[in-house]
Amino acid sequence: MPILQLLRTDHAPALLAFERENREWFAASVPDRGDEYFARFDEQHRARLAEQEAGTCWFHVLVDAAGEVVGRVNLVDAADGGADLGYRIARRAAGRGLATRAVRDVCGLAARRYGLRTLRAATTLDNAASRAVLARAGFTVTGETLLGGSPALAFRRDLPDLGAATEPADPADPDGRAAAGKGR
Repeated sequence: MPILQLLRTDHAPALLAFERENREWFAASVPDRGDEYFARFDEQHRARLAEQEAGTCWFHVLVDAAGEVVGRVNLVDAADGGADLGYRIARRAAGRGLATRAVRDVCGLAARRYGLRTLRAATTLDNAASRAVLARAGFTVTGETLLGGSPALAFRRDLPDLGAATEPADPADPDGRAAAGKGR
């Protein structure tokens, strides 16, 4: 079973491979990252780690036993006790409950480790699988929106007010030493 880990510098090669291998698969349901993302991946990765260190975002990857990234769950634009949640699961790993488990795990981290009280998400109307993941993870529909120009639903999940605590992002790293800091 893949392990959820807070994004680190050494995840870069596996994360880039994950994004490249699944680009078409993702573009079928979410806005494409564009060629610039791939051309400037190293710079983008460093920027994400800096955001994470600043505590405005937290990026998580699901890593399998072979060290390959099979998914990611991100909390971005944290402010006023809330953040936006986004996630992607590799095509080869889809349909096995990994997205639901990872989203639930990140919701727990959001409350216990990052001190968040509300998470927001959105998914296009034609992405039934993503809507189901959000519902199983305790999100409720709050209205309609646009996502990359496509009609979408907005979701929200209120979290228990636990304040920032000490739960590590990586269960295999109980004292949190491998984490790149609190944040994105």
